[in-house]
Amino acid sequence: MSIELRKKQPIDLTKRGLQKIHIGLSWDKTIVNGKPADCDASVFMLGTTNKVPSEQFFVFYNNLVSEDGAVQHMGDNRDGAGEGDDEVIQVDLSKVASQVEQILFTVTIHEAEERGHNFGNVRNAAIRVVNMSNDEEICSFTLTEQFGDADSMMIGRLYRSEREWKFEAMGDAFGGGLEALVGLYT
Repeated sequence: MSIELRKKQPIDLTKRGLQKIHIGLSWDKTIVNGKPADCDASVFMLGTTNKVPSEQFFVFYNNLVSEDGAVQHMGDNRDGAGEGDDEVIQVDLSKVASQVEQILFTVTIHEAEERGHNFGNVRNAAIRVVNMSNDEEICSFTLTEQFGDADSMMIGRLYRSEREWKFEAMGDAFGGGLEALVGLYT
């Protein structure tokens, strides 16, 4: 039975025996100014300094696998069309490098400024955690706030809490696109 998380609500994944999960990101197809909103999922694997240990720990559409092989981006969806997950990130928690303390899942809108797009245009943006061994959805978080001035979103994160992995729903929005996130975490 899946749990619908609220913003800032964590869930313990280790106690559920999870090793391999997929993080599904979805949104509804939206056309604004004649162009589809192109949301892109990215992953920042952060160390104790809240920075990526090396650029290979930044996973996105141009770097699909992390240096340790623990995180794999399954490809870019450019319009949110269709049912189910639009972009998928697979995570093997047993392979995460010891220097990684948290794994941040972000969504940015490609060419947002040029196209006049923002998260106020994007409907039903959501993240879900799925057990890869049986395809059971463990939890999900649907963004209910509208962010008309934001083109970037920290939507969820995995983090170590002592010897356990937890997932937390976030929903923190801001402007600046992928470039701003790269500046923060690299």
